[in-house]
Amino acid sequence: MEAMDMRRTLPGNRFPGRLFPGRLAAAAACAGIGATLLAGCGTDGGDAPATSPRLVDVREFADIAASDDTFVLNVHVPDEGTIAGTDGAIPFDALAAEAAALPSDHGTTIAVYCMSGNMSATAVQDLADLGYTDVVELDGGMMAWMADGRELLPPAA
Repeated sequence: MEAMDMRRTLPGNRFPGRLFPGRLAAAAACAGIGATLLAGCGTDGGDAPATSPRLVDVREFADIAASDDTFVLNVHVPDEGTIAGTDGAIPFDALAAEAAALPSDHGTTIAVYCMSGNMSATAVQDLADLGYTDVVELDGGMMAWMADGRELLPPAA
């Protein structure tokens, strides 16, 4: 059974062309798996080790998300809204399958959120497993965002 299709183009998308492909090529899937396997290899001092995902509060998340170099990712299913400036929406349990929709540079900052934090907690670990080294998670998700007086864009129709 396929994951719910949340792929869509979002207003303010800073990464056009990389988001929401119809189907992933087998080569892209293999490349993601290969990168994951290589990320777990022993250290020889040549590459910086992957860092642990960081849990940040609403204000820090907003600052990080405002950067043009940050890829903002909603991983919540079903679609219940979006933080303005979000670059992509991929179900939390489909990140490996949708890896081609993520930035090709594994050093890109990825700011991840869901509704409460449960789905994003899974997603940030999966992103780290895929080799992404700068992943931040919104503590408390969209609920914390709204509790701080910030608004969400409505769900896609």
